[in-house]
Amino acid sequence: MRTSNLSVPEAVREIITKNRSIYDCMKMDVINYTALAVKIQPDVERQLGNPVNLNTIVVAIKRYADSFLEKEEIRTESVLKNARLSLTDGILDIKFSTSDMGKKEAASLLDKFEQYDSDYEFFRMADSTFRVLTEDLADIRRMFESFPSAKNFFSTGLAKIEIRIPQEQNRSDVVSYVAEILHNNGIELQNAFFSQDNIILVLREEDASKAYEVLRAEISR
Repeated sequence: MRTSNLSVPEAVREIITKNRSIYDCMKMDVINYTALAVKIQPDVERQLGNPVNLNTIVVAIKRYADSFLEKEEIRTESVLKNARLSLTDGILDIKFSTSDMGKKEAASLLDKFEQYDSDYEFFRMADSTFRVLTEDLADIRRMFESFPSAKNFFSTGLAKIEIRIPQEQNRSDVVSYVAEILHNNGIELQNAFFSQDNIILVLREEDASKAYEVLRAEISR
C-alpha cells in the first residue's frame, strides 16, 4: 500500500505538469507567477489538505520556472540515469471517497483488493479521496456493484509505467522531464502519482508500449 505525501513545491509541479497549456507557458516564460498562484491555490490546498500561503505558492512556481533555465545542463546527463522501468497494461483506475461510502466500507474494500491483486497501488489523497490502480478484473468490478455511482468510479483502457529512481533524485523533476519527453513524442500522461520510492505514470493503453520504449532509450543514452 502506498500513500501520497506532497510538499508545496511538489504539489505545484504536479499541478503544472498535468496542465499542458500552463506548462508550455512556463517554459516560454510568458506567465504571471502571482496570477498563476491565485489560479492553482485551491488545487494546492486540496492536495495538501490545509491552507497554503499565496506567497509560498509564488515562490514554488518561480523555483520551478528557474529549473527550465537549467534545461540544457540537465540534458547532458539524463534525469532518468540509473532509473528502472516496468510496464503493466490492463489497468483499472478507481477513484472514490468517503462521501461515496462509509469509512468501514472503504476499509473493507481495500482489504479485499489483496485477494484479487496483491500488486495494486493505493493512494490516499488529501481531499479524502482514494485512488487505486489495479488489474482490470471482473471480481474487482463486482466489488463496487452495490454502490449507486459505481460506474463513475472507473477509468479503463489504461496502462501504468513504474519508474524507480535513486533516492537522491527529485521526483517532481523526473515527472516534469518525462512529461516533456513523452509530449514531444506525441504521448500525453493521463495521470502521475508519487510514492516514497517510485513514480507511477498512467497512460492510455495504446500509448504504453511506445512510451516505454521512449523512456528506455532515454535511460540508455
